[in-house]
Amino acid sequence: MAPLGERGLIRAFTAGLGARDDRLLIGPGDDAAVVRPAGALAVTSTDTTVVGVHLPAGDDRATPAVVGHRALATALSDLAAMGVPGGEAYVALTVPPAWGDDDVLGAVAATEDLARRTGTVIAGGDVSSGPVAVVTVTVVGWAAGPEELLRRDRARPGDRVGVTGALGGSACGLALLRGADALTAPDDATRRDGLVERYLRPLPRLDDGVALLAAGVRVGIDLSDGIATDAGHVGRASGVRLVVDLERLPLQGGVAEVAAALGRDPAEVGATGGEDFELLVTAPPAVAAGLAGVTWVGDVVADPEGGGVELRRDGTPVALQGFEHLAG
Repeated sequence: MAPLGERGLIRAFTAGLGARDDRLLIGPGDDAAVVRPAGALAVTSTDTTVVGVHLPAGDDRATPAVVGHRALATALSDLAAMGVPGGEAYVALTVPPAWGDDDVLGAVAATEDLARRTGTVIAGGDVSSGPVAVVTVTVVGWAAGPEELLRRDRARPGDRVGVTGALGGSACGLALLRGADALTAPDDATRRDGLVERYLRPLPRLDDGVALLAAGVRVGIDLSDGIATDAGHVGRASGVRLVVDLERLPLQGGVAEVAAALGRDPAEVGATGGEDFELLVTAPPAVAAGLAGVTWVGDVVADPEGGGVELRRDGTPVALQGFEHLAG
């Protein structure tokens, strides 16, 4: 079968995309998308996935389908952090020489599958060629007004600090992909697969973000760089200090074993590993008491020095740093 070529790929790309409702008036196939606003405010974010940076190059488990899923998932996580549902997504795909037509269509199919599951419409995009696979996704969600958002700048002294889900899984999944000698027994397979899947195919917490906002939470951020870094973003934006107890962090099953194989403390992996894409929130005690699905790991205190995060182990401050994208 002859290669489809750019125009053929674009036609095949768009053929499998579906509308979720009547928001999209003009979608893929024209010069620009035309969208009927679903709310008063457009909430927009862009995220890029580069194979060899965000996913390991040359690993047969980092398939084109994984690349497509992960690119949309990480972008949608920013909307989850704002407490808004998925709206529209615009996907720009750079196709490397090693990918054939089936690889491109596999990436697109996985992206569309996650879009369908999250109520997101892929409204447009672009396809080009390049030396490595790169997917840049711009997502747009909709909010009724400025008060209908989770933000970083509304934490107040006396709030409790909480996280959804479990931490450390993505970092340990990557360690396993890189050959960490852990969870090798047959009865460990489920936990091992769960950690690897957590790294390869994260799921954005869109429903949780919407539910937390509806329950009265006003502060949120997604844990893309680890609580050691991301909690500091909230603290500085709000001018307060988030005090987090490491021993209270919820860890995904298998993290302790992988951390031991790496010679690291499990709680430190949970605090610094990044890319779990859970949500960190703060809430007044009265609101926190009524929330399900959140583990409370610390408190917000006043900070005359401008705000940040303080991680503690057994009451003693410890210095930890989360993931840094531009670290040398």
